[in-house]
Amino acid sequence: MRIENQKVNLPILEEKRVALFIKREDKIHPLISGNKYRKLKYNIQKAMLGKHDTLLTFGGAYSNHIAAAACAAQEYGLQSVGVIRGEELAFKWKDNPTLALAAEMGMQLKFVPRGDYRKIKNGEFLARLNDEFGRFYPLPEGGSNTLAVKGCEEILTGEDADFDIICSSVGTGGTVAGIINASGIDQHVLGFPALKGDFLKEDIRKFAVKGNWDLQTDYHFGGYAKVTPELIRFMNDFKRETKIPLDPVYTGKMMFGLLDMVQKGQFKPGTKILAIHTGGLQGIKGMNAKLKIKNLPLIDL
Repeated sequence: MRIENQKVNLPILEEKRVALFIKREDKIHPLISGNKYRKLKYNIQKAMLGKHDTLLTFGGAYSNHIAAAACAAQEYGLQSVGVIRGEELAFKWKDNPTLALAAEMGMQLKFVPRGDYRKIKNGEFLARLNDEFGRFYPLPEGGSNTLAVKGCEEILTGEDADFDIICSSVGTGGTVAGIINASGIDQHVLGFPALKGDFLKEDIRKFAVKGNWDLQTDYHFGGYAKVTPELIRFMNDFKRETKIPLDPVYTGKMMFGLLDMVQKGQFKPGTKILAIHTGGLQGIKGMNAKLKIKNLPLIDL
């Protein structure tokens, strides 16, 4: 599978003499895009080899992983269950674009109180789910496990060896860990967390086998799934100038941070950068619904 590396042409890049390309992983599959396709690949293979007929996973109401798992399960003839954090949408999930898509793909939705959701790694909680849904193949929240990292190691190819810097957004850490493992000895990997805080380093170290990386933690815009008018304006301007859509939770923040670093002269002239587009565009409709309620600018579709 060959994924296009699309060159970004912006005045600031020309001024600073920095070359930037985006690997368009968002184009892998119309519904299972970006890193979610990579994370699910080997997990689904294992599920089918183990004769499982149901995938069960966890996530929030706007989770890219929930939508992708539902679509992948349908594509491979499997049943799927999504354990959703919070009960507020239990009776109005059809108004949520992500959950409506997951249900359309055949996913059974189970809404649990946030207090109970914190126990999803507890053996007793999983046993209750097993009693309710029967034998299933479990996928962690966000999809990150050893097999997911293995899939994400395939994001980089031999054609990417001449890039100096590889950039990725960071959620649970599995994607960037796979990229780190596949990176060259002379390459440096920059992760841009969508979550507030520095705790992700330990999660990444569980899977990453190299030390050629660091996290840029100043571009979370308030935390997971939080945005500002400044970020929305940036995303809309970026799409208008490059024809490349970004998502508000991950790639929008990564690209804002990366270009801010370019503006501040943090890359020497001649640096060649590859940024990974991890998909997540399905989440724009849901984010726009929230922005409209708050009377904030909307993301261009």
